[in-house]
Amino acid sequence: MSKRRLSATVDLDLVRAAEHAVSEGLAESVSAWINGAMRRQLEHDERLRALREFISAYEAEHGEISKAEVATASERARVRAMIVRGGTARKAPRGASTAKAHVTRAGKRKRA
Repeated sequence: MSKRRLSATVDLDLVRAAEHAVSEGLAESVSAWINGAMRRQLEHDERLRALREFISAYEAEHGEISKAEVATASERARVRAMIVRGGTARKAPRGASTAKAHVTRAGKRKRA
């Protein structure tokens, strides 16, 4: 892929993070680190665009998604979420709310 040199003003903490990544061997160069960040942002923006298009097409066919439908879908996602805090990753039990629970270091679920 071809490259083009550019000049940009960047927050000092980000410059330091890039330099640290290079010193730790996590990036080949500051330019490579920044290029990777820009690539991830581009991919993120493309996913958001595709999601907006999908939602628009869905709503055009089925009607606007209501706040109640969003709340129901959010709760279903929460119930199916993987619990990874403080123990071995595992699926939450069906019907359990993960909002007020966590896994102890021994891997046992306890209510907060």
